[in-house]
Amino acid sequence: MLLNIAAVTTIALACLALVPIAMFSLEVLLSLWPRRPQPLVDDRSVRAAVLIPAHNEEAGIRGTIESILPTIGPHDRVLVVADNCTDRTADVASECGAEVVCRHDLSQRGKGFALDFGIAHLTSNPPDVVVFLDADCRVQPQTVRTLATVAASTKRPVQGLNLCDPSADAKHWESISGLAFRFKNLVRSLGLYRLAGLCYLTGTGMSLPWHLIRRADMATACVVEDMQLGIDLALAGSKPLLCLDARVDSPLPKQQAAARTQRTRWEHGHLATLLKQAPQLALLALRHLRLDLLCLAVDLAIPPLSLLVLSWVVALMGATLVALVGISTWPLVILAAGGFLLGSAVLVGWYVHCRKQVKLFSLVAAPVYAMSKMPIYLAFLVKRQQQWVRTERDVRAPH
Repeated sequence: MLLNIAAVTTIALACLALVPIAMFSLEVLLSLWPRRPQPLVDDRSVRAAVLIPAHNEEAGIRGTIESILPTIGPHDRVLVVADNCTDRTADVASECGAEVVCRHDLSQRGKGFALDFGIAHLTSNPPDVVVFLDADCRVQPQTVRTLATVAASTKRPVQGLNLCDPSADAKHWESISGLAFRFKNLVRSLGLYRLAGLCYLTGTGMSLPWHLIRRADMATACVVEDMQLGIDLALAGSKPLLCLDARVDSPLPKQQAAARTQRTRWEHGHLATLLKQAPQLALLALRHLRLDLLCLAVDLAIPPLSLLVLSWVVALMGATLVALVGISTWPLVILAAGGFLLGSAVLVGWYVHCRKQVKLFSLVAAPVYAMSKMPIYLAFLVKRQQQWVRTERDVRAPH
């Protein structure tokens, strides 16, 4: 009797471990269908404000502003919030032709507070749409106007394609990091959008109509304030729309210390949001019979790709032990099938969406990269990062 209970329990646990792998694979599958290019319509009557929070971005903000200004309309504006800066960020932004406001409040540090400050400044002459960009990103020529027009016409939040592709001379760990970023923001986002009609907000390359942004709670030190905002908007009935025709590119940090700081902030924030929001979203989905919220809850339960693989390895080792002691071989069979499914999804997703940016040889470094992130995940258990920490930028040549 006890053996039967143990067998049923271990089989149930193996099936539970398979849920994020199955959702991941489904999203990859849905992303494979060819996408019909949408005609780019620029409604010049839509007034957009480009909001850029910047903390000590003197080295790179000139290039960002100079890439934006030629692409905006005559009624648009670029607002830079120089947040607790100790360098010439405000002066450089002003020299480039951007509108600048300075914020000094060391007791409230974080991107969310800077955004809230900028939105409060816009209230005296509100735009139709606010477009959010990071201070170190580069935008395609049509990005700002496409984000503004789509948000105004649909009255929904809009997220463009936000990528961190590795450079041609990138090290293997940079390539794998870029691959994970593509899977999160392109492959899985497209799959989730086709499945549930919504996506996450990523903080840059996104736009919100003024009637939504003026009610949003932006003043927060949450390390993933953009992800939380997207979830809050979806719960309120304003599901973020994915627009792949608007693209922003952000550089990957070249220094491993800076990259680790960035990944720690993202992944600790992701895991904290997962633990807090996924169960609540699942309950709300069942209570209100909303399939989109259920899909969002299951997607949110998918850990970062490296942790997903590591979790599967640990589960497989446990299933092997269960089989060896004679309880049941079914957990091992289930998890072995899950591993095959996960590996196939990664390879197919890489081939269709990532092979031009990440060489196949770089995938060999993936297990080492995953293991190198173990301290990040262990730190989440013992010393979780709960406050925003700026990622140190690489020094760029002046423009």
